[in-house]
Amino acid sequence: MQRLPLEPLDIVALATFFVVWIGYSALFDGILRRPRSINSQMLLIREAWMLRLLSRGIRIMDATLIGHAIHSATFFASTTIILLAGLVGVIGSAERVHSTAVNLSILFGGTTQGQFELKVFLLIAIYVYAFLKFTWAIRQLNYFCSIIGSAPETGGTPANPAMAKRMAILLTQGIWQFNSGIRAHYFALAALGWMVHPVLFLLLTLLMPALLVRRQLSSTTARLIVEQANDLASVEDKPSPPSAHL
Repeated sequence: MQRLPLEPLDIVALATFFVVWIGYSALFDGILRRPRSINSQMLLIREAWMLRLLSRGIRIMDATLIGHAIHSATFFASTTIILLAGLVGVIGSAERVHSTAVNLSILFGGTTQGQFELKVFLLIAIYVYAFLKFTWAIRQLNYFCSIIGSAPETGGTPANPAMAKRMAILLTQGIWQFNSGIRAHYFALAALGWMVHPVLFLLLTLLMPALLVRRQLSSTTARLIVEQANDLASVEDKPSPPSAHL
């Protein structure tokens, strides 16, 4: 492999990429999570769902909904594997692919083969991360199926709020892993911009989280979810706020 000298702009763009990705995850999934984001509000809604589930004798609908989430995660895991296979194939013939790209486009004229391979390896690392997130989400959702199956029937008595809260947290953990995998695909699009130019890489790195933040906080969907969570919180068996440790 050739030497991998990176220009200062490449280093800045790459550092910004990781800082923005980690920062976004901390703001919407970690200890700095925004309370009015979709992710936070959906925890409240899932807690209300679990209260209804415990009060129902027939839980076919609940199992169907969890099955839909498992199928979605499985689809994205399979898609990610296909993308990984393609990228590994590119690495296997990097010299030929790089020379072809240089001949076809002036955009690759200043990119050495070593730099090209580094950019492909970044994409591979992102998709490996996404695949691990999707498969962990699938496992957690499968575990949750057992939780549903073992949930006791209340027999007309009020559902146990502590159990409903615990079930909602367990389900949310799996969903958050799935969300992390989806987010990796967004940032992979930003990393793809590095193939063209570090400036495009930097711009896409800033654009992707801006798009995701808008969807989380100020989209019509976010507003309606907040309203729904508020309505659920106003009923007699309202769910408690999310735990501080999540």
